[in-house]
Formats: sequence, structure tokens, C-alpha cells
Amino acid sequence: MYSAILGLALAAGLSTPTTPTTTLASVVARLAPQANREAVALAIASMRCAQRSGLGVDASRLALIDYSRPSTEPRLWVFDLESSRLLYEEVVAHGRGSGENLAKVFSNVEGSHTSSLGLFLTGETYYGRNGYSMRMEGLEPGINDAALARAIVMHGAPYVDPLAAEKQGRLGRSFGCPAVREAVARGMIDVLKDGQFVFAYYPDAEWIDRTRWKCAG
Repeated sequence: MYSAILGLALAAGLSTPTTPTTTLASVVARLAPQANREAVALAIASMRCAQRSGLGVDASRLALIDYSRPSTEPRLWVFDLESSRLLYEEVVAHGRGSGENLAKVFSNVEGSHTSSLGLFLTGETYYGRNGYSMRMEGLEPGINDAALARAIVMHGAPYVDPLAAEKQGRLGRSFGCPAVREAVARGMIDVLKDGQFVFAYYPDAEWIDRTRWKCAG
């Protein structure tokens, strides 16, 4: 599967100005060796396909969430693609309807309290009941396009506490939002707001097969 997806990334001509013979997927994978290679390749290919469609054309940052990893481990990476830098490697909460320590269920349905997969375009920030937050527009019909209506946003939360997770066996859970530690929330949101990309991954063969962003060449 990884080689097939990486082929899409290669076909999209993914290289950085300073590494013309290296694909962007490979650069990102080296920055975050703990990240799933399939997740990285699909995230890059999806982002480039969206940009070819006129979405997020000026984006220079990408957040990758790998929901195949347990909530007690870092599974959120934020990359600056222009400078080839890893900005954050963090734990992130999933929705309480998605599972316990491992997220296994994903939905686009209001009231499900589940996380959603796929590609998101970030929007504006605001102050809500969870403090400083960032809206996210889901770009995959039937997969995550109800994100705005469901108020699926990035925000900080006290229940995203790795020390507490060690005791209870899992991180605290959200209503579907990718909630992060309060200590990093503002900084992370500020580098991701207003037209950057967030990609949420899980090795779900049906979703991968139907994802909107499978273009090449």
C-alpha cells in the first residue's frame, strides 16, 4: 500500500527546492521517523491533489494525525514544509465515540462524538468554551465534510495530560475534536491557522480506497 501511495506523491512532483531529487514525502518521513510511512505518503499526496484543485494553494504547513497509534503515544506531527522542519510532535485526543486508548471508529455524523478521518483545511481562530480554538473545514464528502457543522476544531484541553494517561491507560477524550495539551495549543494553532492542512489517518482500507484525493500526474 505504501509504495502505491508514494507513487502518487512521486507523480505529483513532490520535491523541495533544496532537495530536488528527494520527494517531499521522504523528507517528511525523515523528520518524523515514528510516523507511519503510509500515513505520511497519503497526507502529502492528498495535500498536493487538493492544491491542484485550488484549495490551500499557499499552504506551507501540514499537521499529520496517525490514529492507528495509541493515545498514550505521540501521534500528531506538525511540519513546516518550506523549511523542512518538524515543529511539533505531540499526543492528541480522539473522540470518546472512537474508542478507548485506541481509536477504531470514525464518523462524520453529528452527535457521534467520534473523530473523522481525511484532509482538512484550517480556518480562523476564535475563543470558545475550550478557549483558543481553530476551525477546520473537512474536504472529503461523506467522510469529514460535516466538521464545521459538528464544531470539530483544534483546541487545548486539561484532559490531554500524558501523566494522567499513564495512570488511567489512555488520554482523556473529546467530543471528536483533535484536542492537544494546553501548554502547546496556542503556539500550534497559530502556525496552523488560516489555510494550512490537517490530515487524519487510520489504516481503513475502505476509506483509503474512496478518499477524494487520489490523483496523480
